[in-house]
Amino acid sequence: METIKIEVPVMADLFARGEKPEYLFWVGCAGAYDDRYKKVAAAFAKILSYLDVNYAVLGKEESCTGDPARRAGNEMLYQMQALQNIEIFKAYEVQKIITICPHCYNIFKNEYPDLGGVYEVISYVDFLDGLISEGKLQIDPQVFTNVTITYHDPCYLGRANDIYESPRRVLNALSGKMVEMHRNKSFALCCGAGGGQMFKEAEKGDKEVFIERIEDALKTDAKVIATSCPFCMTMMTDGLKYKNREEEIKNYDISELIAQALGI
Repeated sequence: METIKIEVPVMADLFARGEKPEYLFWVGCAGAYDDRYKKVAAAFAKILSYLDVNYAVLGKEESCTGDPARRAGNEMLYQMQALQNIEIFKAYEVQKIITICPHCYNIFKNEYPDLGGVYEVISYVDFLDGLISEGKLQIDPQVFTNVTITYHDPCYLGRANDIYESPRRVLNALSGKMVEMHRNKSFALCCGAGGGQMFKEAEKGDKEVFIERIEDALKTDAKVIATSCPFCMTMMTDGLKYKNREEEIKNYDISELIAQALGI
């Protein structure tokens, strides 16, 4: 597949030209710093540019949402980070935010309003689902026609925000061979790295959560484990390596699968 380079629009540059984009694409810490999740951010940016969506990123002005600080119990740091972001959003008259991380989505949507930050917050899986249902995003089903895909529900999309169906509709548009883990939707097992768990050592026990969850995925015999969260991607990838299955089974984000189907 040919690598397509795109120029991602930056909010400050557009404002300097007197332009105001419709959407702020919030890249997030993982999309900015994690080598694996940078590919997810790039794939989604390519989709936005391919569909000629009027968007921009903050670039160097983007900071952390404060979610990890709050989950770890540092309320003062969270409020400092949140209020700083709210001021930047106010300066750029941001009204709509698209996120590729469920943790960013949850805190913008459900917790920033307490500090005066009220926006239309859109998860990228809902955004992609809407484009497909409107016919604006058309996918060739032949690309993944013989590929079995299973989906791991992120806690902060699923149980926290009741987003279960849109990622499945997107995956069904990609492949008619989607299989569910026996624990799915509201009964899905956590990947084990949310709520600050990513940044601390595992607690004592018989088995780590990510190993239990990758075993759920392996029982489906799917060749692709689809995820929609940077923490989930890290833990599912670690689980495949732990089980020595990373060569035969791949973990892709939903946006990466869409980009592959579009050939971008």
